[in-house]
Amino acid sequence: MKKGLVIAISAVALSLISCKKNESGNKNVLKAEDSTAVLADNGKIDSTINYNIDVNGKKSIKTDYVYKATDGTLVKVVFNYKENTVSIRSNNKTFILNKVESKGNETTYEKMDMKATVKKDSLILDQGNNIIELAKTKI
Repeated sequence: MKKGLVIAISAVALSLISCKKNESGNKNVLKAEDSTAVLADNGKIDSTINYNIDVNGKKSIKTDYVYKATDGTLVKVVFNYKENTVSIRSNNKTFILNKVESKGNETTYEKMDMKATVKKDSLILDQGNNIIELAKTKI
């Protein structure tokens, strides 16, 4: 009987003393801001930026895309967010444009007489009198 009483008291004591694991974590710890987020000129997160997420949930910025012109021509576009440039490659020619403005939902790049406006899944090139509309492909 004494052994049973000692075991019962020990079990009750352990259950009262043991820690309960909380899956939500410590609520007093502030979460760090997402360091991969690219901000627009107005300080808000730039919605024209897309991200890759690997199987472990790690987020990285997607920088290269293939766009398709209305005539079917494929154009490779690479965004360099550190240097604030975009390079557009088509027909073995590469144009590198500098970022001029970012409103959060629209980003504008320019160099000399060439202007590129990125909005959602479209890129509009304006070079003098020529306007070329490009749409993101799923390649």
